[in-house]
Amino acid sequence: MKTLDDLLAEGVEGRRVFVRADLNVPLDGKTITDDGRIRAVLPTVRALSEAGARVIVASHLGRPKGAPDPKYSLEPVAQRLGELLDRPIAFAADTVGESARAVTASLASGDVALLENLRFNAGETSKDDAVRGAFAGELAGLAEAYVDDAFGAVHRKHASVYDVPQRLPHFAGGLVLRELEVLSKLTGEPERPYVVVLGGSKVSDKLAVIEALLPKVDKLLVGGGMCFTFLKAQGHEVGRSLLEEDMVDTCRDLLERAAGRIVLPVDVVAATAFAADAEHGVVDASAIPADRLGLDIGPASTALFAEALSSARTVFWNGPMGVFELAPFAAGTRGVAEAITKVDGFTVVGGGDSAAAVRTLGLDDEAFGHISTGGGASLEYLEGKTLPGVAALEQ
Repeated sequence: MKTLDDLLAEGVEGRRVFVRADLNVPLDGKTITDDGRIRAVLPTVRALSEAGARVIVASHLGRPKGAPDPKYSLEPVAQRLGELLDRPIAFAADTVGESARAVTASLASGDVALLENLRFNAGETSKDDAVRGAFAGELAGLAEAYVDDAFGAVHRKHASVYDVPQRLPHFAGGLVLRELEVLSKLTGEPERPYVVVLGGSKVSDKLAVIEALLPKVDKLLVGGGMCFTFLKAQGHEVGRSLLEEDMVDTCRDLLERAAGRIVLPVDVVAATAFAADAEHGVVDASAIPADRLGLDIGPASTALFAEALSSARTVFWNGPMGVFELAPFAAGTRGVAEAITKVDGFTVVGGGDSAAAVRTLGLDDEAFGHISTGGGASLEYLEGKTLPGVAALEQ
């Protein structure tokens, strides 16, 4: 796999370099609420710009339906990228149309442009190879070299991730290389005890990674909405909590095979409604009232999880312990996150909602060993799946 350093060694002065970034940031209207993913790609963009490349940055944002949608425009991202780079960013109002061609053609050495949301073109995500390939051909026509620094998208067989690098000299950015290096430590021979913390909504979303990790971990701590299906498998009633009835037998089988290595909450914060002002309180995990739903792990569970983490030498965390966006249900996620920062060893936050929680709760990014930019990509890597974007870079 060739790297950004290889490209820089070749020389990029005056060359048009297409950088696939992951700028899929959360927006409140046109206000970016977490610019972590923009900051993550800055080293690559800055290195190319300072070396004299004409840099063309491209990304998706959200899930538009293959057509322009103002609420998913990357224009606010262009503004923030320019602020962080301390230089103007040329913004193309389309992906491969008249604006994109004009903007990219007008770039001088060192200039940076950002294309509009790639998913405004149906070819980006098309499952039809010909349709996707046609769009990739137009994107590739804008540049002379390709750098992938969008680890959060490498698990997608999309035009800008999989097809464009097959049409241009291609290189892995520093962010992608760092992610692969970190995650390979978790799939190789991690230092023990190895503790994994999983949260989030559904067991079905995490089943494959649970199956892949279970033989390797010393403890698997389960919180978030997915814990209630496990509690149901233990024979407990879970009230109105999130429940995947069709996964109960699967969870029961996992508990039997884990031989005590799966740790579940012993208490939860249960509320009358999914709302910050709802009546709520701590209840035993085996006695959730029929009219309440669990929205966070309780203080005893937080302490139990923290104790399991205290002796860990390797930790992987993916998924919040509760609805951390609502203040009454954030304590479990905060407590577990703080326990991870105290681990004397190698810690990885598996992107997605976990990374958002770290920033939303005001925790120090640098207190964690590594915060991944790719939740889904991280999980699929740990499952042992082939990541299309990585496979394209290796060809």
